[in-house]
Amino acid sequence: MTEKKAITETGWNFDNSYARLPKSVFTRQDPTPVRSPKLIILNDPLATSLGLNVEALQSNDGVAVLAGNQIPEGALPLAQAYAGHQFGHFTLLGDGRALLLGEQITPPGERFDIQLKGSGRTPYSRRGDGRAALGPMLREYIISEAMHALGIATTRSLAVVTSGETVIRETGQPGAILTRVAASHLRVGTFQYVSNWGTAQDLQALADYTLQRHFPEVDADENRYLFLLQEVIKRQAGLIAKWQLVGFIHGVMNTDNMALSGETIDYGPCAFMDAYDPATVFSSIDMHGRYAYGNQPPIAAWNLARFAETLLPLLHEGEEQAVELAEDAISDFTELYHRNWLAGMRGKLGIFNEEQEDESLIEGLLNMMQKYSADYTNTFRALTFDKPEDTVLFGATEFAQWHELWQARLARQQEPKASSHQLMRVSNPALIPRNHRVEDALEAAVKQGDYSVMERLLDVLSSPYEHSPEQADYSTLPALSTSPYRTFCGT
Repeated sequence: MTEKKAITETGWNFDNSYARLPKSVFTRQDPTPVRSPKLIILNDPLATSLGLNVEALQSNDGVAVLAGNQIPEGALPLAQAYAGHQFGHFTLLGDGRALLLGEQITPPGERFDIQLKGSGRTPYSRRGDGRAALGPMLREYIISEAMHALGIATTRSLAVVTSGETVIRETGQPGAILTRVAASHLRVGTFQYVSNWGTAQDLQALADYTLQRHFPEVDADENRYLFLLQEVIKRQAGLIAKWQLVGFIHGVMNTDNMALSGETIDYGPCAFMDAYDPATVFSSIDMHGRYAYGNQPPIAAWNLARFAETLLPLLHEGEEQAVELAEDAISDFTELYHRNWLAGMRGKLGIFNEEQEDESLIEGLLNMMQKYSADYTNTFRALTFDKPEDTVLFGATEFAQWHELWQARLARQQEPKASSHQLMRVSNPALIPRNHRVEDALEAAVKQGDYSVMERLLDVLSSPYEHSPEQADYSTLPALSTSPYRTFCGT
């Protein structure tokens, strides 16, 4: 089998619509080859859904593509330019260690970005080496696939390949390349870049491209750019609500990490909350809690306001009218988010209909959970299976009173209790990627070359609403520690 034939039989079917945008928003760049690539993990179901041949991907030629050592036919690798507010400070950015190979067109005609992360230096690398370490790439694989299984819009991980080279961070670490799959990599930061350094024509071209790619249902007679803003706001309101409902903390909600598609992107210092506390922060670089769990909704609104600012020239010829349109759209975010969150919380408590006092019932539970440091996921799971004695709240007078109010609330709806419990089963995961479990998997993989721990973890995380006996061990809490859990950006 010839090399070219092997790559073709893999099923790659690239288009490069992003490369047809104004040249200011990207730089053509080939990946930097690595010494001895080795496939560590391949996402077989995702590969199949993309129209790829799993067996061919595992061949030497297939791995060479995943490592950046070969460019498949039709691909046109490029580094995307973007800017962003990082912890509130605006700066010029771009793909400093990632390259977009192109857009895979699946057999049903869907379009997905295929990006190599850790593929070498680009013009946007600044002082970075353009490479990635194995641990952070495996972390992204684990968390992104767990998010997908939880039903949360996310970029996906197709594969992780080791490079056979060492990358220097605080110490020498094995190098790796992640293949990331996304609806697109268009970000708030992409528009910020064009707004600051592009032309008016560039901005309009980018906005039209975003509409065509993600919101083609726009009506020809309406303000198409206002529609773009409103739809991005709707998607983010739904996304952030889902984060909050499972206790996910992104950790680095900079504007360059907000995807316009509504997918979760960039799994650096992310983690899931154990004990419920809105002030929870895991990121080692978030010194002041800007991106704490409880701050994620207002930060999303802040990021969307920055997006709205970039669209002002397109919203209306008059500046005052443009600002008014933008402000009206942004003001909808809080209500949209709250509506999504409240509906999700009702589901977590088995409530089908709406009553005015529902929010106070929900807040009463959350306040108790914070007061008693109750585990977020396990508390809702215990309530799902009528086992309040499994929570640290059990025995407290205030919890007994709350539980009585909750039972009375359920009794006031038409649906039987069995239906409420079924609603709770599909609304409350049996398990999340517990931080200590993720660390165990990464340590075994990186330090011992043992990937079995990660494989078992991925298996139980793939069906979080199954509530099977096999998942019970993965829902246990970590041992008490004198120091808080910390995550790092991995760059």
